[in-house]
Amino acid sequence: MGILSRASYVIRSKVNSILNRAEDPTETLDYSYEQMRDELQDVKQGIADLTTQKKRLEIQKRRLEENVEKHNRQAREAVQQDRDDLARKALEKKNSKMQQIEDLEGQIAELESTQENLVEKKNELQGRIEEFRTKKETMKARYEAAEASTRVSEAVTGVGDEMEDVGRAIERAEDRTDEMEARSQAMDELQDTGAFEDALSDTDSIDRELDELSADREVEAELETLKSDAGGESESAVEDEDVENELSDIEAELDGTESGTDTTIDVEGKEAAREADAEVESESDVDVESDADERSK
Repeated sequence: MGILSRASYVIRSKVNSILNRAEDPTETLDYSYEQMRDELQDVKQGIADLTTQKKRLEIQKRRLEENVEKHNRQAREAVQQDRDDLARKALEKKNSKMQQIEDLEGQIAELESTQENLVEKKNELQGRIEEFRTKKETMKARYEAAEASTRVSEAVTGVGDEMEDVGRAIERAEDRTDEMEARSQAMDELQDTGAFEDALSDTDSIDRELDELSADREVEAELETLKSDAGGESESAVEDEDVENELSDIEAELDGTESGTDTTIDVEGKEAAREADAEVESESDVDVESDADERSK
């Protein structure tokens, strides 16, 4: 196969493929039906023309028959007037007209036979057209139903061209949204790190670092204060516990003495216990005041 033949084959195949995709069966059926109707109309026109031609021949035949009658009269009149020569000429014309009538009758018979054949073909073609019209309408209804069912199925399954465009639009919107969210987060991060300086603000990166250091010092100072408060409370709790233990020991010693001990000793022991409690309370007050002074400083 030569280059031109291959090129012609490829072009024809491509054109055929394009036509197949562009072809609408309903339009094709309607067009075929119109073509058949045009063909039927041509057949009817041919029958009408043939009939017209036959009528012309029949008219011509009647005129010839009239001439034959005329020549018969002429021949009789010539014989009556003893004009055999004129009678002979009239009979010759009559015979010529009779020959023409025979030829016309043969042509008319042929035209009638052709007309009958055309009428039969016309009737057959008309029946086929009616049958094709019924089948066409049935095929169109089936095709439209199948097309509607296909569109619904494609819409439900999401494999149609329109649904594919919708799916792609959703994907593009998701990608765009993800990109914008990532960009927003990036801008926030750069703003927090100070990579972008605010054009409307007088502070620069050094001022921001100093502010951060100052904030860190304040946090550390507050943390130390909390730690000192927690330490003072724990020490006072330990001292209170020691005093309680000492009081318990004194009471135990007092309870272990003999029943004959002088009441003055009990009084002295109680006085000593009260003095010890007073000293502990005074020390606790001093500690609390020192802590308050440190916090105020």
